[in-house]
Amino acid sequence: MLAVAYWLHLKMLAASAFDGFFQVVWPLFFATSAFLLYRQSEDPKALVYAGLGSSVMGIWSVIATTASSLLQRERWTGTLELLVVAPTRFALVLVPITTAMATLGLYSLVATLVWGRLLFGIRVPVEDPLLFVLSIVVSIFSIALIGFLLSVVVVRYRTAWALGNLLEYPGWLVCGFLVPLAFFPPWVTWVAYALPPTWGMQAIRASAAGGSPWFDVLMCLGLGLVYGALGTVLSETVLRSARRNATLSLT
Repeated sequence: MLAVAYWLHLKMLAASAFDGFFQVVWPLFFATSAFLLYRQSEDPKALVYAGLGSSVMGIWSVIATTASSLLQRERWTGTLELLVVAPTRFALVLVPITTAMATLGLYSLVATLVWGRLLFGIRVPVEDPLLFVLSIVVSIFSIALIGFLLSVVVVRYRTAWALGNLLEYPGWLVCGFLVPLAFFPPWVTWVAYALPPTWGMQAIRASAAGGSPWFDVLMCLGLGLVYGALGTVLSETVLRSARRNATLSLT
């Protein structure tokens, strides 16, 4: 069921002109700004840092903005009630959807790396391709679980997509996509290390540089599973409340 649901939603999202534009063109605006900014240092390592960070930004963006409005869109299409009454546990219905959304972020990852290579001459060396791919896969899965939790947290808000947009830019900063965590106050670092994308970004950079990403990969996966467990518990709580108060459709 998980595999079929994942593949079905991945095909639907990939065929969407809006999602395609959002995943490829939109991140390039911010990646270009980052490349122009870091190019002023004339340090090749800084450009590689910006290139890797910008490539992962799109995965976070699609989860922060799109996954937050996941259940709202199911309401608009009239399928939310059908998903709720299905015999499959509701959490297992949502996780493949958010995973497909995060996977679509690979569009922006590849597009950003190609964009940086062709227009700015940024060559990102990958010393260990297998660990590099593993780090990306684990990061995508963990970010998808954050999206699952986020979709449940904001389900009661009619403007859930706006709340998701608020998390997009802070996530870029706090997770260390473009700015090293050493530049932030200590309390920001504690917040950053509680988020799976921070560890995923460190794993991607470590594997690209030839270092050992195993600790970062395990931390990213472990935190992602914690967020998934929280989302599962919260989804059941929200469903019980919606059934009790007859507020599932919010119409």
